[in-house]
Amino acid sequence: MNHAHHELYSSAIGAAGTVAVFGHYGRAVLAFPSEAGKAYDWRDNGMVGAVADLIDAGRVKLYCVDSFDASSWSNRQLSLEDRAREHGRYESWILDQVVPFISHDTGGEIITTGASLGAYHALNFALKRADLFPLALCLSGNYDPSTWNAWGDRGEQTYFNNPMDYVGHFGGDHLEWLRSRLSLLLVCGQGQWEDTTGALASTRQLAGLLAEKGIRHELDLWGYDVPHDWHSWRAQLAHHLPRFC
Repeated sequence: MNHAHHELYSSAIGAAGTVAVFGHYGRAVLAFPSEAGKAYDWRDNGMVGAVADLIDAGRVKLYCVDSFDASSWSNRQLSLEDRAREHGRYESWILDQVVPFISHDTGGEIITTGASLGAYHALNFALKRADLFPLALCLSGNYDPSTWNAWGDRGEQTYFNNPMDYVGHFGGDHLEWLRSRLSLLLVCGQGQWEDTTGALASTRQLAGLLAEKGIRHELDLWGYDVPHDWHSWRAQLAHHLPRFC
């Protein structure tokens, strides 16, 4: 399996972020780690191995990125609005550095994916930039940042990064375009920690919102023996990703 390591500098973050690339050809998949994770978390937790057959066959090329959560969503010293503002710096890195790098390297449309907090990123980027990311594969996400030990007033930055807020306000030409452009796959187990993390309830709630808006999506709930953990996500990724590449 081809593997490469790239450091992409971001003036917004003031540092370089890592992109770990697995594969030589195929559909570009941008993979976000779980909360506060690093680019090699997907490899180290067996996610790359789970789809190694697709990678080796040239059907998928995986681009695994660092998170910025420790400075943004996971920084409990900051108010929710300030966390969202810090997330904007990460968004700039993804859109200004990572996306052009992927486009130059592979071309074509980009799938986003991730598990846990990574699923939130996969969804949020796809909803906000469906022109770049027409498909998101989201595993065990909680999609409401206001529930993440948040405090302080909720302002514009929070609103535009909270799918549970902004999806309900989609309308007009933009909604019509999203309906024609975007596909979302929401996967969640019903086992241990899917309730305490809020992932199961949030996934169901989001699916309801998308249904109200007529945005193309699938809700795939796995069994009561499927926990919020890497071995579940490996199985879910291996089950679903072949459909899209």
